[in-house]
Amino acid sequence: MRKKYKYIDTNSAELCKMRENARALMKTYDSLDFNDERQKRQILEQLFGSIGCNVVIDEKFHVEYGKNIFIGNDVIIGPNCTFIDNEKIIVGNCIMFAPNVQIYTAYHPVLPEERYIQNRSADDPIYYNTCADPVEIKDGAWIGGGAIILPGVTIGKNSIVGAGSVVNRSIPDDCVAVGNPCRVIKYFEDIRKDNV
Repeated sequence: MRKKYKYIDTNSAELCKMRENARALMKTYDSLDFNDERQKRQILEQLFGSIGCNVVIDEKFHVEYGKNIFIGNDVIIGPNCTFIDNEKIIVGNCIMFAPNVQIYTAYHPVLPEERYIQNRSADDPIYYNTCADPVEIKDGAWIGGGAIILPGVTIGKNSIVGAGSVVNRSIPDDCVAVGNPCRVIKYFEDIRKDNV
């Protein structure tokens, strides 16, 4: 059965305005003194759909729109992370993102006749169709440096995604998953048994 795509008009006036606003906010955020927690917090409250308490976001954090990102409590996002939020990105509580983590909700259809816009206006700069699926990172997860999380993925509660992994399918709760493509290599219950 073929996938039914949810197309997004990334060139709409509303989305263009949201994207410009997000980039302006993050430019200001990056220019602030490292210890200016009050003003940083004000910017993040304007940027995100919602944000909990005790959230630390390091420098050079890139978002597409920001408003589709919902962050819980006790979250650390390391430097140079990228969250492309054409759809919802839901981040639970007590989560750590190492540097250079990338989360993508946007993608393009596989078949060229679906990927490229047929019969578009000559002055339209957008020649491709964009689709999106949400991503969720559940409570207690730890995402290793340079990991890439693809559209439609859920990372289970407390699970660890190893550095450099490419996550193209959902990861269950309470496990360690690594590789490209990312796969479970051990469940926490097995680690606990090994330590007895």
